[in-house]
Amino acid sequence: MPFIDMLFVVVVAISFIPILTGYCANSRGRSFWLWFALGWLLPLVSFFLLFALIARDELNPGRRLLGEAREILREADEKAKKLRV
Repeated sequence: MPFIDMLFVVVVAISFIPILTGYCANSRGRSFWLWFALGWLLPLVSFFLLFALIARDELNPGRRLLGEAREILREADEKAKKLRV
C-alpha cells in the first residue's frame, strides 16, 4: 500500500506543470488541452515555450493593442446580451 501512495504523490506532483501550462495557455486564449498534453510530454520545454509566446505577445505593441481591443469588444458584447435579456 505505501507504494501506491508514493506513486499517487509522484503523479500529482508531476501533474503540476501540465496543469499550470494549460491554465496559462487558456488564460491567453490558447487551447488548454493541447498545452496540457504538451506539458505531460515535454514538461519544461512546453512551459518555457509558452512563456516565450506570452512574452512575444506582451512585448509587441500591435499584439497588445489587438488584445485590448478584443477585451473591449468582449465586454461590449456581454453588456449588449444583458440588455437584451
